[in-house]
Amino acid sequence: MKPKFTKTTSLGLLFLLACLSSKPIMAQEKNAPIERKWWKEAVVYQIYPRSYKDTDGDGVGDLKGIISKLDYIKSLGIDVVWLNPIYGSPNADNGYDISDYQSIMKEFGTMEDFDALLKGMHERGLKLVMDLVVNHSSDEHKWFEESRKSKDNPYRDYYHWWPAEKGKPAFRPGAFEADGSGWRYDKTTNSYYLHYFNYKQPDLNWENPKLRQEIYAMMNWWLKKGVDGFRMDVIPFISKDTTFPVITQEDLNKNYEERWDVYMASGPHLHEYLQEMNKEVLSKYDVMSLAEGAGMIKSTALNFVDADRKELNMGYHFDGVNLGYVPGYFKKMSPDWSLVEFKKIYSDWDAVYDKKGWGTIYLGNHDQPRMTSRWGNDSPEFREQSSKMLTTFLLSMRGTPYYYNGDEIGMVNAKFDKIDDYRDIETIAEYEKLKIAGGDLKQFIEDQKTGGARDNGRTPFQWNNTTNGGFTNAEPWLKVNKNYKTLNAAAQEKDPNSVLNYFRKMVKLRKNNPVLIYGKYTLLDKDNPNVYAYTRELDNKKMLVLLNFTSKNATVKTKINTTKAKVLITNYSKPAKTTTLRPYEAIIIEL
Repeated sequence: MKPKFTKTTSLGLLFLLACLSSKPIMAQEKNAPIERKWWKEAVVYQIYPRSYKDTDGDGVGDLKGIISKLDYIKSLGIDVVWLNPIYGSPNADNGYDISDYQSIMKEFGTMEDFDALLKGMHERGLKLVMDLVVNHSSDEHKWFEESRKSKDNPYRDYYHWWPAEKGKPAFRPGAFEADGSGWRYDKTTNSYYLHYFNYKQPDLNWENPKLRQEIYAMMNWWLKKGVDGFRMDVIPFISKDTTFPVITQEDLNKNYEERWDVYMASGPHLHEYLQEMNKEVLSKYDVMSLAEGAGMIKSTALNFVDADRKELNMGYHFDGVNLGYVPGYFKKMSPDWSLVEFKKIYSDWDAVYDKKGWGTIYLGNHDQPRMTSRWGNDSPEFREQSSKMLTTFLLSMRGTPYYYNGDEIGMVNAKFDKIDDYRDIETIAEYEKLKIAGGDLKQFIEDQKTGGARDNGRTPFQWNNTTNGGFTNAEPWLKVNKNYKTLNAAAQEKDPNSVLNYFRKMVKLRKNNPVLIYGKYTLLDKDNPNVYAYTRELDNKKMLVLLNFTSKNATVKTKINTTKAKVLITNYSKPAKTTTLRPYEAIIIEL
């Protein structure tokens, strides 16, 4: 395969291009002046440390494992590593339940290991962004252990408590609980405490200024150590209406987006707290700050990331990854999800940031199934082409791209056949809910093979064809995908046409062409159910991106001027010679 061309396109491809329209469907006619920032131009590579590389033989990835792979990480061409939580934790939710914010989880190593990792990254010109979890802590954090001792304990107001004498508190969802409740009774003080997630993850009380100052001090401590920013877990949830008004059944029946925005992600002091965080911490450093935007909707997104508001740099939405799920089922993916709707979601979100703020783009992470299995095609026939096509999409859209470890080699869902193979507390809780309700457990397991089960994205990295894919010599904490003998990084290093090497070429193309970072985005042929086509324009430079999202030949039906057209990259050995794109074909053309 020769993905980059310097000669003009074939006559057949020019005929295809002649059928494309320059008429914009989306995007503004005129963009605001560009303010260049390193975090806008970065490609972010997310590492799930538990599954990356084990060096001490306990079956769990560790910091020394990441250190051992720093040259590989650098070779990808990426700029920033987002590291999932590595703080002290009893691991009820794989580190998202923090018991000590200024220590390292024993399974991952020591603070000395962290310092060595940070030093090694900075020596290679890489930046490190930490996962910050401050909506909740672990119930084993000293703050909570003190808080639950008595109603007059100095730490009582570090959490949300509801005295049982007032009756049972109004329902709030507990995402990882079999009974679905976000309140848990604690007999020590005859009170309930709030937990939007697992009962071992009590929500912190941001209404308490002492608590906020503790958090800011901790953030400053990490930034002074040299980290380059924070990805902020469910940060829109931090402010609560502490009267906890009743939510009616009618309220609960509203769609997902409205429910989360109204009841969990729009507390009365949310932006006041984020502005305070910016003043006390973020404004003092040149760092990246990313909101995991659960509950963030198009009408509220700029409240978080408009630079004039002095809050955060960017956020990521859930509209894209929520597309295609069947209502009423846990992460059951419809095989007939709409590409037209997919295009509308990403086009609408691009328009949100057309004048102000800055967006992000991602298709997978530690909370999602593998992008190739969900949005592409993980069959042997189409896995490589569809993976490359999705990479082309991610790295040619406006906004900072976030790329999940393992996707650069086209890893796919593990598709476990039994609940015993899963370790994710969310999947296990939903299974138990269904079991209590007498539902179809066999169908539930089948549903998780495509659209569900966070563990699909958490299986160990497949480094080579040795035992457990070279991840560990011990029994891994989560089973390695059975296909590791043929799908692994070592094999792809040797193949210039591999998914891995295509990723490197696409990263380089983005970096060498600011039009792919800052350029205006215009959607073409918006009602085409098979092809995603768009242009990027900046400083009199224009590029056309064509992506076939199907396993069949597909045609684009509009017109564009193709004088001096040149193919820059394609995921086939040669670009299309007809008006038709081949299965999962991806092409970027300079016009």
